Amino acid sequence: MASPSVLLSLFLLFVAFLISPSEPKLTVDHYKKSCPNFEQIMLETITNKQITSPSTAAGTLRIFFHDCFVDGCDASVLISSTPFNKAERDADINHSLPGDGFDVVVRAKTALELECPGVVSCADILAFATRDLLTMVGGPHYIVYLGRKDGLVSNASSVEGHLPRPTMSMTQLLSIFESKGFTVAEMVALSGAHTIGFSHCSEFTQGIYNYSTSSQIDPSYNPRFAAGLQKACSDYQKNPTLSVFNDIMTPNKFDNLYFQNLAKGLGLLSSDHALYSDSRTKPFVETYAKDQDAFFQAFGRAMQKLSLVGVKLGRNGEIRRECNAFN
Repeated sequence: MASPSVLLSLFLLFVAFLISPSEPKLTVDHYKKSCPNFEQIMLETITNKQITSPSTAAGTLRIFFHDCFVDGCDASVLISSTPFNKAERDADINHSLPGDGFDVVVRAKTALELECPGVVSCADILAFATRDLLTMVGGPHYIVYLGRKDGLVSNASSVEGHLPRPTMSMTQLLSIFESKGFTVAEMVALSGAHTIGFSHCSEFTQGIYNYSTSSQIDPSYNPRFAAGLQKACSDYQKNPTLSVFNDIMTPNKFDNLYFQNLAKGLGLLSSDHALYSDSRTKPFVETYAKDQDAFFQAFGRAMQKLSLVGVKLGRNGEIRRECNAFN
């Protein structure tokens, strides 16, 4: 028979467990038992979507970033507004979020609900889809931990000040990233996401039309590039959907040409030019421009870190039945 001291120790361990049960944690194989075909369903869904709509990868990445930087990676940006609540999705900075990114999440959720209803969160779908879509267009593979719950709040009023705008100064941009726990090197690496996707003309026209009293064009632009942008965006006031690829050299391939373009005056947004002109960020731009492997490693680590920002676990969230509405 065990001694009294051993029995006492076992009893105290048992009491300690009851008082503070283990907190839920994110794991790589979270759905191994509860939804064993999770990865296969995700892969089939996003492959079909990316083949039919090649802009899906860039759109999903942008939605994921906008989700995580406002109250964490909890799929709150997917919520639709109601007569009683204006959701994040309808904040002015989110109006241009691409429909293909929302659509791929809805398709994956529909397929997963048929296979294992009420099991997989929309937040996990968005995080996983983002990673796999990036690798499909040539980007780095990184580990995505799973087990997030979907957030219970989505307010447009909480968005402002949490997301970078192309018109912000570099100090403002660095401050936003620092507030989320990111270093200067990580911010520059994440900016490399502009190697795919596009921006609407309205986001950069201040640099190509009537820039100043002495120059119509921001001197940061390559003159021929600026002239091409002026032609491409000439009708932007009548047609707000007009847009231009962020990386004109390899717009559908995830590579380091975005950083190489900056030195040539081929950046699209004023924030792109600022990365190359500011002494705090320029050394990292030059590193990533010279060494794609260094960029991929930095980007993968930063994306993994981004995917863990403000995640909801346990009772702090839910598993939504539909990604655009709370249960």
